[in-house]
Amino acid sequence: MIKSMTGYGRAQQLVDGMNITVELKSVNHRYFEFSSKLPRSYGFLDEALKTFFMGKLTRGKLECYVQIETVEEADTLVSVNHPLVKSYLAAYRELSESYGIENDIKVSDLVKVADVLTLRKAQADEVRIRAAVMTVAEAALAGFIDMREREGARLKADVLDRLATIGETVAYIEARSPETVKEYNEKLIARLQELLADTHIEEQRILTEAAIFADKIAVAEETVRLRSHIAQMQSFLDSDEAVGKKMDFLVQEMNRETNTIGSKAQDVAIARKVVAMKAEIEKIREQIQNIE
Repeated sequence: MIKSMTGYGRAQQLVDGMNITVELKSVNHRYFEFSSKLPRSYGFLDEALKTFFMGKLTRGKLECYVQIETVEEADTLVSVNHPLVKSYLAAYRELSESYGIENDIKVSDLVKVADVLTLRKAQADEVRIRAAVMTVAEAALAGFIDMREREGARLKADVLDRLATIGETVAYIEARSPETVKEYNEKLIARLQELLADTHIEEQRILTEAAIFADKIAVAEETVRLRSHIAQMQSFLDSDEAVGKKMDFLVQEMNRETNTIGSKAQDVAIARKVVAMKAEIEKIREQIQNIE
């Protein structure tokens, strides 16, 4: 199934005591490019996420946003600076004994003293966190891919319509081209009769001139190749593989054949059809820039 490189997916789940949110956004890009925005202490997840998504996506610039909130257990530990507390207690006791002051120190007083209590992050269980985040990442990816497939279906329908239009134009050119030779033949005879008056016109000369003209404007090879390119493009649109790069190359070939037909065209009607066909090819080129 054709997929667009533009997509969005978001998932939020409570996994293993952590409230995790993963958000994915992507735009078209020639290759696969990944960037993540993670909480500062979870940088170790970047490489795991990149490897995971590289296995699922071929092209596109993907941005991944992750939020992690601990719910069921504290991720911050509080520790007591016992040597400092002992020093303060000894100092209070000395003051009390030396000056006859009541030693009424309370715990609430001690905790207000700088550096008596210290805060530090609990050591992260990277394996557990990584597994939890990957669970949510898979859920976000499912929605992300669904959106890309829906957008891909729209792109496919549009490209197929334009290919059908190009096919009709090719058929017109194939039918019209012999007529231009016939018309040229008739105009040539009329012109020679006008110039030579009653003089006999050599039939072989007419046939030779007509053959030269027919060879000059012959586009059969180009139209055959165009039909082949159209068929290939249609088959790509039914593929389950990433075919964006192949389609981009094929569009270039279609444009080349169309330009050749245009350069050979000696007929106004065909020239107009070539212009219209080039416009359709350009629109297809723009569309497939967003196909994976």
